[in-house]
Amino acid sequence: MAPSSSLLFSSIFSLFVLTATSVAFKSPFHPNDILPLLPRQVSWPILNYLNSAVDLLPTFVGSASSANNSSGWKGACFYNNSAWLEFHNNSGSEYGGGTLHLKVSNAHSWTCMDLYVFATPYRVTWDYYFLSREHTLEFKAWEGKAEYEYVKSKGVSIFLMQAGMLGTLQALWDVFPLFTNTGWGENSNIRFLKKHMKATFEQRPQPWVTNLTADDIHSGDFLAISKIRGRWGGFETLEKWVTGSYAGHTAVCLRDSEGKLWVAESGHENEKGEDIIALLQWEEWWEFELTKDDSNPHISLLPLHPEIRAKFNETAAWEYAQSMSGQPYGYHNMIFSWIDTVDNNYPPPVDAHLVASVMTVWNQIQPSYAANLWNEALNKRLGTEGLNLPEILVETEK
Repeated sequence: MAPSSSLLFSSIFSLFVLTATSVAFKSPFHPNDILPLLPRQVSWPILNYLNSAVDLLPTFVGSASSANNSSGWKGACFYNNSAWLEFHNNSGSEYGGGTLHLKVSNAHSWTCMDLYVFATPYRVTWDYYFLSREHTLEFKAWEGKAEYEYVKSKGVSIFLMQAGMLGTLQALWDVFPLFTNTGWGENSNIRFLKKHMKATFEQRPQPWVTNLTADDIHSGDFLAISKIRGRWGGFETLEKWVTGSYAGHTAVCLRDSEGKLWVAESGHENEKGEDIIALLQWEEWWEFELTKDDSNPHISLLPLHPEIRAKFNETAAWEYAQSMSGQPYGYHNMIFSWIDTVDNNYPPPVDAHLVASVMTVWNQIQPSYAANLWNEALNKRLGTEGLNLPEILVETEK
């Protein structure tokens, strides 16, 4: 290591020690605050160690309701924080609006700041705070009676970005490559799975494709598929992390009455761009995976145990697959294969508050997609019909 680099790293280490051991003295700056200002070859390895894509997830810290019921917590920058909500009707609307008061103090350094997300079932907004004082956030008018009643009862949910402003920007940079169809994206997905799931990836000796024929496969044999690059690779990486699964997609092999091999899978894109349940001939499916699937999938064939295969009703399975072919992809069931308890299915820092907030954001960005993912399923479980997400969240509070 060059003398200048050695000196720089020694200085950084000294700053960390000083900050960690200082009690009465407020540091003029914190190492995390100045790392992005250092040369990239020095700062980025440290930032990558301290921050990751998970730092994009906000942490629920409380709800701001009436002035008589304030909420308090410790922030990433400011250690003493409290918030309350003041209702008013400055807009002259039917249900008025409100002012959220957020008082911050006792910053750990002079250069840090806290970044927050504020949410109700009907809106999501954000703000950041650099100065130690009381800040306000205006809600000029509630969306209607439903939002007014919800906020009056439950308050405005407050989420803290634990990594702070710079850490959040760094986390955004970490998330972006997960969805890129490049070698950079593939390596980013592998790093994410290694870091957050302790997954191991061992490069196999060539050939990387098994010399497999249709004669080796029986009805009921299971295909476990893991994609690690491109749009679906990024989605599956996050899906694996939250569910704990090492496969992001699955399919089943079936033979028809003539003994021809087919692959039954959900999520096949038809000519209209719709994701449907499909039956594909084995040769067509395998050729696509070998030559056209740019997500670099890892595919494992898991044959049924001979005793289970003997009990497998091939005729009934084939008839059922035919009856489902062409039906829409089961978005309305997908999320419930993961979240099936009140609070025990979330990897930290995810919790029910965060899931509700993400659903609210997604509902505003892509309402039709949100309707497929959860609106239909939640309506069915509530015994209601046609309610949108805000109406569903209000209904659950009754």
